[in-house]
Amino acid sequence: MQTKALLQKQITDDLDALINVLPPRIQQSLRQQDNLSELLEVVLDLGRPPEARFLRREVVLDPAEITEDDIDYVTARISSFGDDNRAGIERTLHRISAIRNRKGRIIGLTCRVGRAVFGTIRIIHDLVESGKSILLLGRPGIGKTTMLREVARVLADDLGKRVIIVDTSNEIAGDGDIPHPAIGRARRMQVPTPTMQHAVMIEAVENHMPEVIVIDEIGTELEAQAARTIAERGVQLVGTAHGNTLDNLMMNPTLADLIGGIQTVTLGDEEARRRGTQKSILERMAPPTFDVVVEIQDRDRVAIHPDVAETVDSILRGYPPATETRWLDETGGVRIKKEEAAAPKKTARARRAAKEEVPRLFLYGVNRDRLEQMAKEMQLGLEIVDNIKEANVFVTAKNYYRRKPQKLREAEVYNLPTYVLKSNTPTQVRQMLKTLYPSDRITPMQAGISEAEEAISKIKGGEGMVELSPQSAYIRRLQHLLAERNRLSSQSVGKEPDRRVRIYKGETKES
Repeated sequence: MQTKALLQKQITDDLDALINVLPPRIQQSLRQQDNLSELLEVVLDLGRPPEARFLRREVVLDPAEITEDDIDYVTARISSFGDDNRAGIERTLHRISAIRNRKGRIIGLTCRVGRAVFGTIRIIHDLVESGKSILLLGRPGIGKTTMLREVARVLADDLGKRVIIVDTSNEIAGDGDIPHPAIGRARRMQVPTPTMQHAVMIEAVENHMPEVIVIDEIGTELEAQAARTIAERGVQLVGTAHGNTLDNLMMNPTLADLIGGIQTVTLGDEEARRRGTQKSILERMAPPTFDVVVEIQDRDRVAIHPDVAETVDSILRGYPPATETRWLDETGGVRIKKEEAAAPKKTARARRAAKEEVPRLFLYGVNRDRLEQMAKEMQLGLEIVDNIKEANVFVTAKNYYRRKPQKLREAEVYNLPTYVLKSNTPTQVRQMLKTLYPSDRITPMQAGISEAEEAISKIKGGEGMVELSPQSAYIRRLQHLLAERNRLSSQSVGKEPDRRVRIYKGETKES
């Protein structure tokens, strides 16, 4: 057995480099604090006293308010801010994030301590060695990037693999042209602007022949598509994404492709009876991009889904999947507890639906008046809360979601499911309400599929044409697909929000 000394994590933080860019009065106060090893960040907001945030406490460093000179003092001693309003200190892992006013002037700074922690992946070392693609999930600040950095070093140094890090915000390998020693022999590609992250991911594969690509914060459809392209070329992919659990990822339409995507399929009568399900069911669309998902529950505790395909299939069928929980005990040893998948039950999903809470929505970047008006028209009892702690669903628009705001990070901390509206249009708002407030526990998708199936039966029985109810673009596509599979024609007619599918015999027309 390894000794406890060998198991202990080694931490390097270059803390002096961060303290030295702060105004002298703040430096002096900060150096007098106890337990600087637990310092998380220093917050400097114009017109407010400076604060230091530790692991378990917050401290006002100086009663005097922050001035423009204080802000300028810091910005003159760090690198330039990128499009994501982040900067750094060369050859360190520290991150300085800016808050700007409407004119672009910096009025606040968050100076976050970056630490290289060696030994963080001991708990998943076997997974890293396996060559499988791994996705790390967890709330902000739990240590995803720290673990990712250590994964890159171990793969490059200990296993001798060609590793490329796509470092969008310089959080993995630090600021400046020379990467931080914490990544070992791994190579780093910087990204000129966050919107180009997907392009640099593909460039890394095409130009540098890596065996492993490491990427932090996959957050857009283009990045999810790039990740799939990398995995399909046989390159091991290790990355992180927003969301605490695999369930959260499945509810996120932007990132669902990472776990194979989800689609509605219609079973034949015999197959539906064999499975003991409805004819219209949800199924995984394609093989997952990532083989393994690791949910970081705490710094020394993880839940592992060793076969993402099986896990997603189990969840969609309504029964608990096989999971593996690992944690470090008092001696630093890795403890493992495995939970086998439960046998499916015909009424499992129905019982789960019956126990679901009434949706309590926290809105961010969503038109509240429009939402309330739509709910009134649909005769729904809408419950909107102003305190995120009281919500059980976080609702935001796609353009806000891409910015990864603080409120979204808070939602992840509270493990709130996130519903992302493509836009604030009436059609999208109505579709969201239909999804969150299903009638008689039948989702809009199930209702739309059932209506299409009934229409197909009528046409096969002799009717010439059947027009369906207005639906979202996604459900209309599924209805068109059903018609095609039954060798019938279909077309979409009308304008949003009343656009609907018409099914008939004859040549298929484009929707």
